[in-house]
Amino acid sequence: MKQSYWLALLAVVVIIAAVWIIYVPGPLAFAKGGSVALSDYKDGDPTGVPAKLSKDDLVSRGKYLTRAADCEACHTAKGGEPYAGGLAFNLPFGTLYSPNITPDKETGIGNWTDADFLKAVHKGIAPDGSRLYPAFPYTSYTLLTDDDVLAIKAYLFSLAPVRREAPPNTLAFPFNQRWGMVFWSLLYNSDERFRPDPKQSAEWNRGAYLAEALGHCGECHTPRNLMQALNNRKKFAGAVTAGWKAYNITQDKETGIGSWDADTTARFLAHGHVEGFGTASGPMGEAIDMSLMHLEPEDIKALVTYLKTIPPISDPELPVPKTTLASAFPKAHEISENERGAMIFAGACAACHGWSGESPVRSYANFVGGRAINDPSARNVAQAVIWGVTRHSPDGEVTMPAFGKAYSPEEIAAVVNYVTARFGAAKSNITAQDVVKIGQQASQ
Repeated sequence: MKQSYWLALLAVVVIIAAVWIIYVPGPLAFAKGGSVALSDYKDGDPTGVPAKLSKDDLVSRGKYLTRAADCEACHTAKGGEPYAGGLAFNLPFGTLYSPNITPDKETGIGNWTDADFLKAVHKGIAPDGSRLYPAFPYTSYTLLTDDDVLAIKAYLFSLAPVRREAPPNTLAFPFNQRWGMVFWSLLYNSDERFRPDPKQSAEWNRGAYLAEALGHCGECHTPRNLMQALNNRKKFAGAVTAGWKAYNITQDKETGIGSWDADTTARFLAHGHVEGFGTASGPMGEAIDMSLMHLEPEDIKALVTYLKTIPPISDPELPVPKTTLASAFPKAHEISENERGAMIFAGACAACHGWSGESPVRSYANFVGGRAINDPSARNVAQAVIWGVTRHSPDGEVTMPAFGKAYSPEEIAAVVNYVTARFGAAKSNITAQDVVKIGQQASQ
């Protein structure tokens, strides 16, 4: 009898644990408010384009929405034609390649009907019935209205068709079995359109639509559970995406963006750079250059309004950023502790970044206050050294060259560790093996 009791109790515990692991709250659950159908919302329409663009033709509105959805970043290979696909996503279980979404009838989506496009975006199902992998963020895009999805389609179909077949995916078993996504989607794709919260302001609801549906911010900034679904219990607390760290953007004052005022947050979203707070690079830099910098100021303001309500979550792996300049010249002990790193920095980095961390060339190259420099994992610093960084500033293009082929993994590890020790709040200790692994994870 006692044995049966304990077995039953164990079974209950296992079931509760399984439900806890598998179940995740929705993206707006943190607000603890109600929701209404869009047709019942009385405070304006938070979807579509800004009011000043509402009279534009369908293709123009679709262009704005396509940029807001950041489609180009994922559907454009390095050096390739925009939207022609072929970008490689290197995952722990293989490589995925983004498809061609130009209107080419043989290698793109030129034969897709409106119903086909809606089904792919909302349900993750291709016209032939095959299931799409959630690297395509249809669990976020499912919140988009039909009108917005079809406006995006209209814009994509206005582009010149590009004939390009994406390379075949190389996923290991069982991840190469697309039919398995049927069950995953049942658990994690709501297949519901955006529902405004009547207790929140119109601006907040617009920001929610931009962040959760179009911008799909959580796809990068929210960690995932064991089933690879977004774990909204840790909403926007930071995660690794395409080999880069997407940092904590909750309202935690020390490890998130809670200490940023609204103006600072808006300027960073619009330009990817604010003096004393760092410069965006990697996927975030692309998101700003290809998407966020093209949004109207009122949409940036709405995003900020929404982000400012995200509950704070502390990241124990991140120190408070160092906000003071380093000395004008390195001290003897710094050089003796990492002579190789100091020598490489002197030869390849100091001319642009400066010995104090304040660039004599461009403010975009400043180290002071930047989250990546103050991250002891040094993941983003290593990626920047390996692959370089290209950003678009109001004054033109800003480029840091790639050093992945010029220096060995040992040399890259040395200079990265030197940079974090000299300019950051906590030094890193990455190895050559870490550099190789980190570099292999970047999308290419």
